[in-house]
Amino acid sequence: MKNKEISDIYIQENNRTEVTEFLLLGFQVSRGLRLFLFCLFLVVYYLIICGNLLIITLVSTSKNLHTPMYFFISHLSISDILISTDIVPNMLHILLNNGGTMTFIGCITQFYFLCTSEAFECFLLTVMSYDRYVAICNPLRYSSIMTSGHCVILTVICWLSGCSVTLILTITTAMLNFCGPNIIDHLFCDLLALLDLSCSDTFMVHLELYVVSIPVVLIPTAIIVVSYTYIILAIRRIPSNTGRQKAFSTCSSHLIVVSIFYWTIFSVYVVPTKGRKLAMSKILSLLYTVFTPLVNPIIYSLKNKDIKKAVQETLHKREIW
Repeated sequence: MKNKEISDIYIQENNRTEVTEFLLLGFQVSRGLRLFLFCLFLVVYYLIICGNLLIITLVSTSKNLHTPMYFFISHLSISDILISTDIVPNMLHILLNNGGTMTFIGCITQFYFLCTSEAFECFLLTVMSYDRYVAICNPLRYSSIMTSGHCVILTVICWLSGCSVTLILTITTAMLNFCGPNIIDHLFCDLLALLDLSCSDTFMVHLELYVVSIPVVLIPTAIIVVSYTYIILAIRRIPSNTGRQKAFSTCSSHLIVVSIFYWTIFSVYVVPTKGRKLAMSKILSLLYTVFTPLVNPIIYSLKNKDIKKAVQETLHKREIW
């Protein structure tokens, strides 16, 4: 890469130098490996879009999938599409050009949509755990509690909560001063990478990050743990093995998705980053921006009789037409 391409881009204002663009380095590897990664991520992105769009289409068109659980799954697919679309296209551009610039506004915008989608998934997975709790622990009241109206309200609350909570953190981050350098050795505009480049006091942002993590991560995690504790206790009281297996199968997919999602989030933002290689940080960040959106539709469709039946009905209708 030419020195001119990695030079800091500044603007002089009131005797203070400010960064107007950031340079994302991506993977600094050989051209052949970058082309391989480009093709790999392009295929993965295509699979993410197709898989999640398939889930959304099936849920909206198949009457058998007009249930609270699949309604929530369809919104999880929407969030996965937003996350991957926010990250992957620009990452492909960076791989092709061995780095790429992004304006300050573009960087903050990318950070906001990523955080909003991740926060929404935290809230939605919590609602889905409550849905499984009601279905298994209070099956007779399930239809009266998880009505279509309640499901819509809970989903709207999840979206609004995700947008509002992350907006505060994004505004505070945008108000920081960036005097240089402007080089981000990462795949996208991550909060920790931005804080490392800021020449302002980042104490308030770190404090807000810890405060925001309470309603976004800690409380949802606690609710999910409590919900599944009651679910497991309820399943253990079922007398027959067949009944226990059937009850657990209704929430096993959600439990796998929750485990993968929170494992990737905790590995990136909770585990200490000191001593961690940059390459490892990039790979870990790919887990929740690329890997999770890819496996979610696979997990929910694998061995799922309702999804398979909906696919067969859709294909049968196409054959008739």
